[in-house]
Amino acid sequence: MTDASDDLPGDPPPAEAPLTRRDAANLRKSGADGEQNADFQSHVRAARSEFESQVAQARAEFEEANERIKQRTGRDLIVAILIGLAIGAVLIASLIFFKWVFVLFCLAAVLLGMFEFGRALIGSGRKVDLIPQLVIGAVLVLSGFFVGLWLHWVVAFVAVALVIVWRLIAQMFAKDGRTYGAVLGDVLIAGFLQLYVPFLGSLCLILLRQDGGQWWVLAFIIIAVASDTGAYATGLSFGKHPMAPRISPKKTWEGFAGAALAALIAGVLLAMFMLGLPWWTGLIIGALVLGTATAGDLGESMIKRDLGIKDMSSWLPGHGGVLDRLDSILPSVVAALALFYLFSPLAA
Repeated sequence: MTDASDDLPGDPPPAEAPLTRRDAANLRKSGADGEQNADFQSHVRAARSEFESQVAQARAEFEEANERIKQRTGRDLIVAILIGLAIGAVLIASLIFFKWVFVLFCLAAVLLGMFEFGRALIGSGRKVDLIPQLVIGAVLVLSGFFVGLWLHWVVAFVAVALVIVWRLIAQMFAKDGRTYGAVLGDVLIAGFLQLYVPFLGSLCLILLRQDGGQWWVLAFIIIAVASDTGAYATGLSFGKHPMAPRISPKKTWEGFAGAALAALIAGVLLAMFMLGLPWWTGLIIGALVLGTATAGDLGESMIKRDLGIKDMSSWLPGHGGVLDRLDSILPSVVAALALFYLFSPLAA
């Protein structure tokens, strides 16, 4: 028996067996496969590097464009779009599938808007009773869904009377030497706060409880949003001529033209395919919602300018406050409710 230790140091190494044709072919094939694999990996790395470079360039260009938009409008476009899509999804789902969820959604939005507005008024030196305002406002909003139309007007009158009386009694106990003019202003603001936010919000719930009312609520909100989006896009791209420089310097006539086009197109499409109405009614619906949405937007801008603030709050990044998103929707409820009673007999 021998092993490796039996080989002498001077002995020549054993001769290797000659390669067969098959072995040589396999070696050549293995070499070719290795070269192809290396080339493939090289192409993959090059394609990956090119893709990453293009993504980085596109991201840099988008961030640069977003920064220019943010400097011009004061809004973060990406965050605003994401929040808008999330709110829109909740809104559509609640209207179509669960009306009671929309009732809660509307109540929450109204109370948050009231709270924002009340805090802004207090910051400007006004006396606002926030807790009574919120409690009475909640009752007023819910009455729109749970009581009849005429009884709701009684609830609205009582709500305004209660907040006014509460403010007068609170002022009597305060004894802070507040002037007659300031007290009168506080009283008028107390009533206005109820009428501006919860009363208009309650009209939306009155429309919701009607037969097919959820589609009307969705339609007028879509038109108001389309108007706002059209104004934003065209104003940002082509805006040169200020519409109301003393109220809102960034609003332009070009933006209003874009808002009008978007509102009319949305009105016609929604009238035909959602509400089952003739196409010409869509022009009327779009025009009226355009007018009320624009008036509401300018009205809130005037209020904020008088209060010396840019936004009611910063609760919705990219949008401002809740009331900043409701400014065009709340007045449009009045137009939508009136149009429902006018055009619903024409529905197919």
